[in-house]
Amino acid sequence: QVQLVESGGGLVQAEGSLRLSCAASGRTFSTYAMGWFRQAPGKEREFVGGITWSSGSTWYADSVKGRFTISRDNAKATVYLQMNSLKPEDTAVYYCATSRLRAPTRRMEYDYWGQGTQVTVSS
Repeated sequence: QVQLVESGGGLVQAEGSLRLSCAASGRTFSTYAMGWFRQAPGKEREFVGGITWSSGSTWYADSVKGRFTISRDNAKATVYLQMNSLKPEDTAVYYCATSRLRAPTRRMEYDYWGQGTQVTVSS
């Protein structure tokens, strides 16, 4: 199994920045990629972006391209989500998850999930 712990959420004003972290432990060698999702109240959980452990290749949802950046530190088994130019519509619980696939974007393509961290953007 893989355990994931997100941190770094909080309250920020619009146009501000926040960096989330996702620390992985356990059988991390069995994972190929890490992804970030978010879920706003009353909405479906949606894909934000992902990164591969090996090459650091990234892919993003159109809604966050140019504003969010995902990076990883293999030595720490940690993935980061740098969020800039935040908007009120970015308010959600943010989750990280693992996948054995190359560039997954669907929830069903991810295996293990963290508990989530709340991000609130005020206008």
